[in-house]
Amino acid sequence: VVFSEITAVYDFLMGRRKSKRKPPPKKKLTGNLDTQFTCPFCNHEKSCDVKMERTRNTGIISCTVCLEEFQTPITYLSEPVDVYSDWIDACEAANQ
Repeated sequence: VVFSEITAVYDFLMGRRKSKRKPPPKKKLTGNLDTQFTCPFCNHEKSCDVKMERTRNTGIISCTVCLEEFQTPITYLSEPVDVYSDWIDACEAANQ
C-alpha cells in the first residue's frame, strides 16, 4: 500500500476538506480620460489641447480656435483633466 493512498483514505474518512486556490484578483476597470476639452471662452467642443510638461511640472491647455491659453503647476499624479478643471476654477474665480 502506498503512503499517498493511505493519506487519501484517511482524509476521506476524517472529512478533511481539500484546499482551494484563491480566486485571481479582479481587474480594475479603467478607461482612458480625454485630452481634448470644450473651451470655456468660445464654447467649441474638443478645441482645447492639454500638454503635460513633466520636466517643468507645468500643464498647459490652449484653445485652437480662440487661442486662449492657461498654465498651471502639476505633480506626478496630475492628469489632463486636472489641468482643465484648474482652468475652469480659475475662470469661475475671475468671474466672482
